[in-house]
Amino acid sequence: MEMKKRINLELRNQAPEEVTELVLDNCKSSNGEIEGLNDSFKELEFLSMANLELSDNVISGGLEVLAERCPNLTYLNLSGNKIKDLGTVEALQNLKNLKSLDLFNCEITNLEDYRDSIFDLLQQITYLDGFDQEDNEAPDSEDDDDEGERTE
Repeated sequence: MEMKKRINLELRNQAPEEVTELVLDNCKSSNGEIEGLNDSFKELEFLSMANLELSDNVISGGLEVLAERCPNLTYLNLSGNKIKDLGTVEALQNLKNLKSLDLFNCEITNLEDYRDSIFDLLQQITYLDGFDQEDNEAPDSEDDDDEGERTE
């Protein structure tokens, strides 16, 4: 869901000045901006953006803003952007909860030892471009059909 739409739903007939909590997990940004979230949310105490989709937005830097403003991110998709070097993604070291990072179709993926370098730099991540360090594919969250069932 687009971020601006989700924010409007989360308002639940309240003025932005009255909102203390926003859950924007799994929202997408079409232009690389956090649309709809502005200074009018003066009482905001809790903001969740666990999964952030920023693919194909011509992003080439400024990732330190994500570390500052979205410290609880667990999944970040930056595929198809203009990220070229390790220095650009270094700011993501401060995202201590980040488990999955997607840089597919970014220039950085052409670097020698790209995967090893990213896993060394961002030791908190488990998955890079959908695979762990041993090249095992990340589980698809939609495949959890038997959630709650236990076999012994």
